[in-house]
Amino acid sequence: MPIHDWTRVNDGTFHAFHTLWLGEIMKALNDGLLPAGYYALAEQIASRMQTDVLALRVPRNQQNPTATSGGLAVAEAPPAVRTARPDPGRRPRQRGRQGRHLVVRHSSGHEVVALIEIVSPSNKDRRDSVRDFTDKAVRTLHAGVQLMLLDLQPPSRFDPLGMHGAIWAHFDTQPVEMQPDFPLMLASYATTDPDPTAYLEPTAVGRDLIDMPLFLNPERYINAPLQATYDRAYRGMPAFWRDVVEGREESPVTG
Repeated sequence: MPIHDWTRVNDGTFHAFHTLWLGEIMKALNDGLLPAGYYALAEQIASRMQTDVLALRVPRNQQNPTATSGGLAVAEAPPAVRTARPDPGRRPRQRGRQGRHLVVRHSSGHEVVALIEIVSPSNKDRRDSVRDFTDKAVRTLHAGVQLMLLDLQPPSRFDPLGMHGAIWAHFDTQPVEMQPDFPLMLASYATTDPDPTAYLEPTAVGRDLIDMPLFLNPERYINAPLQATYDRAYRGMPAFWRDVVEGREESPVTG
């Protein structure tokens, strides 16, 4: 089923879907999509917004997988999405608030190699929310952790270029170009040196999702099954809220 208009529901309802979708992606990745030695685990980062993420981990004895450890090679099978690299001549001045890492390591020593973030309305509801979210994303990339961003929320006045645009401003002073007909964004970031490479798929309500590259390291990736997992998560939502999302029931969201 195509992407729905999630502005029709309240924040708590979208968070319920957000949680289901992360769980479905986790199950799909752990059911044979990830190479040997990797696993995915949903986690909660303690913060004002209680951000849920899906972390790919690898045991310490398999830490820092080599460029040949499973998945598809970027050099041999480039992802079929748009690619963006920062212009070295337009690199912004180094900003503060980037010294601490996003993720706390498990005491078992299992190390985070990638994160999947689904953007929620609360991430865009005020200037500080956008700043906190983007700062954490930038710290994640500076720490050498790959990142996938799934932003099905339209730009707000606090992120007029979308959450990808807010993140990219930390690496390039040239603003990203927004396509009015495609205001939503799927983005995967690989931690190439010295700045990340972004793999982008602008999208919109009513369009199908595509499988996006989820990087295990800067050279190798797997394709994350976004449409299939979205569909399964959506079927798990209450019928009343599915009717609201699809316009058969009046939306309780006002203003």
